[in-house]
Formats: sequence, C-alpha cells, structure tokens
Amino acid sequence: MKYSRCHQEQVEAVTRLFTRVFTDSEGAAEGKLIGRLAHTLRTTGERGSVLCFTAEEDAAIFGAVFFSRFTVTGNQARAYLLSPMAVDTAYQGRGIGQQLIGFGLDALKEAGTELVLTYGDIRFYSKVGFRKIPEEVIRAPLPLSYPEGWLAQSLVSDRIDPIPGESACVKELNDPAYW
Repeated sequence: MKYSRCHQEQVEAVTRLFTRVFTDSEGAAEGKLIGRLAHTLRTTGERGSVLCFTAEEDAAIFGAVFFSRFTVTGNQARAYLLSPMAVDTAYQGRGIGQQLIGFGLDALKEAGTELVLTYGDIRFYSKVGFRKIPEEVIRAPLPLSYPEGWLAQSLVSDRIDPIPGESACVKELNDPAYW
C-alpha cells in the first residue's frame, strides 16, 4: 500500500470512496452527504487549510483522510481537525486506516502542526494516539451530538493543555449535520 498526498486528478475517486463507504455503513443519505463533503473539501478548500492523504495500490484508492485548519480565538497554536476518514469496506480491519492517519500526522508534525482534533469513535482513534477531551479543555466549533467523541492529540507534548476561546473549523465543515 502506498500512502501519499491526494492529487487533484484523484478528486472523483476520493468522492466515490467516501460515498460508497458511508453508504455501506450509515445508509444512502449519509453516503451522499459525506461524499459531497469530501468533494467540496477537495475542490473548494482554501490552499493549506485542507489537506488530503490517500492509501492506494495499483492506482486504486482504498483509503483517504482529510485534515483541515482548526482555530481558537486568541490562540496561535497550529491545529488541524481530522475529518472525514474512510477506508474501503472490503479493506477495513487491516490497519490501513491507522497507517494512513499515521502518515498524515507525520506530515502535519513535519510542517509544524502542534495539535490535531477529531470527532468520532474513541475505540478506533485511540489506536493512533487520540484521547477523549472535555469541551472545557478545547471547545468544539458547533454543538456535539456525541460529546464522548471529541478527541485530541498533541504532536509536541504528552499533554493537551486547555485552550480557552471560541473555536472554528473551515467553512466546509461548519454545518451541524457533521457534528
């Protein structure tokens, strides 16, 4: 499996991957919603604010993960939000997602990123170093429907220090449907 930064010519393949994976796990409406999100992040995201990494073999994409800029008012920490993430249903359970996230985290750390947050399954994301955090430590940009899924990982320390202030995500994720 080859891990790399997503290329512009892979937009449609990445969109199809997210649509298929989320349709398989959550139904057609969720597949369409997350497929459209992946497409929008890849095509309209401000340069440097949205990064995408893929897992591929023989020119076929089996996994993809997005990282987008995350900010807190009055704080200069370089932070990103991991969302969304998908691995082809037939390839799940092989560690591809964990390796893909690790590849993305390494690239972010090399670029000077200090903190990465995500919103999802603690059982999965804890395997790659994410820990559950309360919103008193770092607020989510929108109300969480599953507060237990608010997770963070420091790329520079063993601790996650509180960061007071209002947080914001990229405009493509600024929709209650994703939270």
